[in-house]
Amino acid sequence: MSALASTSSFVGNASAFRKSAVPSKKEVLRMTPMSALRGRSLQNTPEGVSVDKKGADFFNKTYYPKAEDVDNSRKPWVVVDATDLRLGRMASVAATYLRGGNVATFHPSFTTGVNLVVINAEKVVVSGKKFEDKLYRNFSTTGRPGSMKIETFRHLQERLPERIVEKAIKGMLPKNRMGREVFRHLKVYKGSEHPHAAQNPTDITKDLLEKCGGAACVVNLEERK
Repeated sequence: MSALASTSSFVGNASAFRKSAVPSKKEVLRMTPMSALRGRSLQNTPEGVSVDKKGADFFNKTYYPKAEDVDNSRKPWVVVDATDLRLGRMASVAATYLRGGNVATFHPSFTTGVNLVVINAEKVVVSGKKFEDKLYRNFSTTGRPGSMKIETFRHLQERLPERIVEKAIKGMLPKNRMGREVFRHLKVYKGSEHPHAAQNPTDITKDLLEKCGGAACVVNLEERK
C-alpha cells in the first residue's frame, strides 16, 4: 500500500510539474504585457495610461466608420444617365458607388455608399451579338422549373428595361444581407424623368465615364461632348 501511495503521489507530482512547467496559451497571453503583444513601443503612450492593463487600444490607427457615415438620412443622392453606356462597365462602377468604394470612409461591413438613380435605362447597350445572344430567365410567379420563360436582351429591353440594369448591378453586389441592403438604394427608371427631384441628386455621369474607361464605356462618345 505504501508503494502504491508513493507511486500515485509521484505521478501526481509529475503531472503538477508538467502543468507548472508548460504554461497554457491563455496564461502566456495573460502574463505578456499588451505593449509586447502589439509589437509597439511605449513612447506614444498617453500620460497616466498603463498599457499592461486591458483597455482601449491606443496604437490602433485603423479608421472605422462612425454612425453618421452610415446614416441613411445623410446619404447623398446621385443620378446617372445610362444613354449609350455599355451595360457591364456602367454596372460595375455603379455598384462601387452604391457600396461606397469611392470614398475614404469605405468599409466592407458598412453601407457607406449613396442613393443612386439611373435614368434612360432603355438606352443602355451591349457589345457584340449580346442583343440576341444574351438570355434572361424568369420563373414567373410559381417558381417551378416548368414555368421558366426565356427572353433575349432585345425583347426584355423593349418590355422592361429597368430589370436589365437592376440585374446587372445586383450581380456585382455581395451575395448576403449587406448586398440586399445596398440594393435598396438603387432606383432605375425608364426615360429621363424620375420622382427624386426633391433630393437634388448630383449628376455623376461624367465621373462614371472616367472611372469605367471613357471611350470603352460609351458608344457615341463624340455626341456626349
